[in-house]
Amino acid sequence: MKLTFLGAAGEVTGSSYLIETGSVRFLVDCGMFQGGREADKKNRTAFKYDPKTIDFVLLTHAHIDHSGLLPRLSAWGFRGPVYCTAATADLLQVMLKDSAYIQEKEIEWRNQSRRRGQSAQELAPLYTVTQAEALLKQLQRVDYNAELNPHPSIRCCFREAGHILGSAIIELWVKKQAGNKKIVFSGDLGKPGHPIVRDPAFIRQTDILLIESTYGNRLHRSMPDTLDELVYAINNTLVHKGGNVIIPAFTVGRTQDLLFLLIDLYRQGKLGEMAIYVDSPMARAATEITLKHLALLDPEASDALHWMNQNVQKPRIHFVQDIEESMQLNHMKHGVIIISASGMCDAGRIKHHLKYNLNRAECSILITGFQAERTLGRRLVDGAKLVKIFGQDIHVKAAIYTIGGLSAHADQAGLLNWLGHFEKAPEKIFVVHGELSNSTALAAAIQQKLNWTATIPEYLSAVTL
Repeated sequence: MKLTFLGAAGEVTGSSYLIETGSVRFLVDCGMFQGGREADKKNRTAFKYDPKTIDFVLLTHAHIDHSGLLPRLSAWGFRGPVYCTAATADLLQVMLKDSAYIQEKEIEWRNQSRRRGQSAQELAPLYTVTQAEALLKQLQRVDYNAELNPHPSIRCCFREAGHILGSAIIELWVKKQAGNKKIVFSGDLGKPGHPIVRDPAFIRQTDILLIESTYGNRLHRSMPDTLDELVYAINNTLVHKGGNVIIPAFTVGRTQDLLFLLIDLYRQGKLGEMAIYVDSPMARAATEITLKHLALLDPEASDALHWMNQNVQKPRIHFVQDIEESMQLNHMKHGVIIISASGMCDAGRIKHHLKYNLNRAECSILITGFQAERTLGRRLVDGAKLVKIFGQDIHVKAAIYTIGGLSAHADQAGLLNWLGHFEKAPEKIFVVHGELSNSTALAAAIQQKLNWTATIPEYLSAVTL
């Protein structure tokens, strides 16, 4: 059996793993690379195999860095099923079409620029909305904790990962003549006590483990300290400085987390009256999908929803739909919280809000999620004083708050705690989905704390299991 690391090896994005047993060939995840021109090149050359030969795909969750190349896979000839949880399937109905739409629009803008520059070469999007819609017909819904047999030699089970709605850890058993071999893909692991979703499930045994390491080199701030910082940043900006609060946020997961926290802090009296604008049609759809899957929510989220139903319009939350309404937000100079995508500031409506607010000292930018290398969000976190947005130089005068405690990923302690529930050491551990320094730190911690050996695979490397 051969395992090839097609992405998220020595970096965070592009999660995809190819498993070949001799009788079946399949993928776990098929994610998009994100962050700069190098990512675009990787996305366009991502398939180191013939998509027609892939029998099926197992998908851990809906985030684009795990699912974003599925429509391209289908457009290039993949005709098998994509197995995922019901909530993930619902989210993909929105996310993949939105991803395709953004790509079409950005390519259209880039081609216009090329024509103005008299460049004859036209670019094509990675995939179109029509191709995304075609892929959605290949989704097959799977219940948590139910056995699935996508092939006579393959058995698998999806467990709660606690990362976003519908996210899963995948347990996989491969039937071999010498006996079954078990592989566990952690997917993106959440942390206990994270808003909205339930806590991650513990796995007791595996032969092979692939574990994420997004925050493998650090500890998150505690939730009480995180909420104190969130309250300070908002009150200081809206009340004392008279500016706006701009929050880049992933439309699935982080936006819903933020809305829950803002409602709860308002309910406790820690935040006053505020106007919250969620500027993303996809975020509204994702929030509606979240409300559709109430059984997957934790008790605190259910309590907040009950309170909201009893206190309509407190606080005021407005979902922005059309472009014209989004543009009107650029004329609001004070007193609003704008939550918009993309979460790493590299695409979508957030770029417009940053363009109009970054150069204003009375405003604040709240970074609440991981920012990959070479993204605009990462440059802001790293303290850039000048950034380029839509070809224009923008001076960074707004306060930049990095509120890491809201991360939907487990930190090093959380990952070690999850690993500590295995009854014995896996035969092989591969540390993935992390920048090299983060993966290296987690591998060292695993050796030091658990006395287990872990390997960091290289991009496009393969191992025989």
